[in-house]
Amino acid sequence: MKLYYSPGACSLAAHIVARECGIPIALEKVDLATKRTQSGVDFFSINPKGNVPTLELDDGTILTEGPAILQFLADSAPEAELAPAHESMARYRLQEWLAFINSDVHKSYSPLFNPATPAEVRAERQAALGKYYAWLEEILTPQAWLLGNHFSAADAYLFTVTNWAPHVGVDLSHLPALTAFQQRVASRPHVRAALVAEGLVGG
Repeated sequence: MKLYYSPGACSLAAHIVARECGIPIALEKVDLATKRTQSGVDFFSINPKGNVPTLELDDGTILTEGPAILQFLADSAPEAELAPAHESMARYRLQEWLAFINSDVHKSYSPLFNPATPAEVRAERQAALGKYYAWLEEILTPQAWLLGNHFSAADAYLFTVTNWAPHVGVDLSHLPALTAFQQRVASRPHVRAALVAEGLVGG
């Protein structure tokens, strides 16, 4: 399989999950400004939406959208237990978390990366993220992970988007449980390996 990614973008979550699951994947970096892959291919010819992550399966099938890719990878290695069993309530909780992170947290960050975003929109999105993270602080205070005591694909996704906070002026220093969560994820060997591979930390 091949993962099309951009360093530190939301594709990092899929990269982490693949490594946590022991799934060998080739990495192809995408320049999101030019929409060209590292090998010089027009990325739109691979994914017409032009977004990472994009996963190319061994048979050439293309899978897009982060939550779908995270679930696919986790289900490809059930022994890693990054996704609960099908039809269990825990499975629906995973989907609930992935949907929340994708539609609320992730999308609140998007306008903050755009220098053309008006100040009032920027302030509104920062306030929204403040509320989301205050709630997540309550969730993570009594438990290590979003689903309780076991690391899941949702934790990889939350870690990835929360890493963007210092780059867009979102202060999380007053949230000790969330800060500890970020440190806990970052200390996992497979997570560190993904960060090193993407050039986000030193080897």
